[in-house]
Amino acid sequence: MDQDDAVKVMGGVAHVVSTLSSDQQQELIALLGAMAAAETNPARREFLEEFPEGFGLIDDPS
Repeated sequence: MDQDDAVKVMGGVAHVVSTLSSDQQQELIALLGAMAAAETNPARREFLEEFPEGFGLIDDPS
C-alpha cells in the first residue's frame, strides 16, 4: 500500500473510533484483546495489543 494512502486510511479509522460511544469503545477494546490473544503472528499481535492506546481508547499506562 502506498504510504500516503495508508496514512489517510489510519486517519479515517481514528476519526471513526473517536465517534464511538463509551460502550462501543469498551466493546472494541475487548474484541481487540480477544483477537490479540488468538493471533499467532507476532507483528499482528503487537498491532492489536497497541491499537487501543494508539487510537486513544485507553490512557497511556505510564
